[in-house]
Amino acid sequence: MTSAGGSGRFLAPVAVWTLTRAVLMLCVLKVIVLPGPDVTSDVSVIYHGWSEVLKTGTYPLGDVTWQYPPVAALAILSPALLPFLDYAPAFFVLACLCDALVLGLLLYAGRRAGGRTAGGWVWVAGVPLLGTTAYARYDVMVTAVAVAALLAGVRHPRVLGALAALGALLKVWPVLLLAGTVRGEPTRRSWTAAAVTAAGLLAVCAAAMPGALAFLGFQRDRGTEVESLGALVFHVARQFGWQGRVELNYGSLEFLGPHVPLVSTLALGLSAVAFGWLVVWRLLARGSGVTTTADAAFTAVLLFTTTSRVISPQYMLWLVGLAAVCLVFRSSRMGLPAGLVLVATGVTQLEFPLGFGHVVSSDAQGVTLMFVRNGLLVAAALVAARRLWTGTVPARRGGRLRLTGQPAAPAGKVSRDGTADTPASAP
Repeated sequence: MTSAGGSGRFLAPVAVWTLTRAVLMLCVLKVIVLPGPDVTSDVSVIYHGWSEVLKTGTYPLGDVTWQYPPVAALAILSPALLPFLDYAPAFFVLACLCDALVLGLLLYAGRRAGGRTAGGWVWVAGVPLLGTTAYARYDVMVTAVAVAALLAGVRHPRVLGALAALGALLKVWPVLLLAGTVRGEPTRRSWTAAAVTAAGLLAVCAAAMPGALAFLGFQRDRGTEVESLGALVFHVARQFGWQGRVELNYGSLEFLGPHVPLVSTLALGLSAVAFGWLVVWRLLARGSGVTTTADAAFTAVLLFTTTSRVISPQYMLWLVGLAAVCLVFRSSRMGLPAGLVLVATGVTQLEFPLGFGHVVSSDAQGVTLMFVRNGLLVAAALVAARRLWTGTVPARRGGRLRLTGQPAAPAGKVSRDGTADTPASAP
């Protein structure tokens, strides 16, 4: 390939990113006004209000909508880095910069041997598919940390651990990045770095301001949010006279009424099953390739997002970012789940903010959108889990162990993924 052709591979996603993000910035700044509710009000009202409380030296202890780990305060206070702008515009600019950082990391990783630009294209497409919500929440900042962690972790396990801990103290879910670390020395290094970093950050936060762990109680009391998988039960039940209601509860619209606690408990049970599956996978897995850690992180976050009592629209950014990391590597088997996540992200914008009134009222359009979006997430989670399992867990055939997703290696020889007749080191 010529150098011009190689440069073109990377210039094309940058050009499309520039165009789409310019439009996105015009939307969040209200130069272009979109139909549906104004999702940017969360930044100008809620985030800005929290920042004023945080500046006084305390977490928002009296606000049950503050459900974030202590380091999230840095994201909420970050617009102060641009004092020449008002709070909301500064936040949007920083969100855009984090978006650009993710693309840069993905394209840089794609230039390595075995890399490709597909990961960059997933990110370029996925963010605008979510719409203005992408820049109206701080999740793009958390996703940038997670993407950096996984890409750095290919060569530097300690960096993976430290960044995963930082991400977890921003919004919990990045702790799942550690699910597929290579067993042995890489796991010891990454998990130790994560533990030390988390302990240090927690100590600093607790010493700096009271209420660092108040979010745990607020999260515990969450119910079944109207966009979650469990909510489908009540969307259908309302068609048959279910005597429940939708109310703003702990910062989101949730179903309240008969049998809601039961469905919420079942959702927690599904998450527990997902955790158990991950534990069994880790104990049995033997194939350990360059993509295993990223594929496992993507699968883990998919499983926990899909089974959660709450699936807020911005959660799709997590999945898009992790899917993009997987597709940086040519050997990743997560192409189909990544595609399903992209489609689900587009449907998410249709249901929020564009069709959220239909979702809240559980009419035919709203119920259809929720079945499609959540169905896509379920399908993506199941396909990802199956591909992760078959690509890494050996099956005993003909008296020998081999990975079910790989052809059998001749006796005494090593297959392309590094596994031989006897199990190799597990992730």
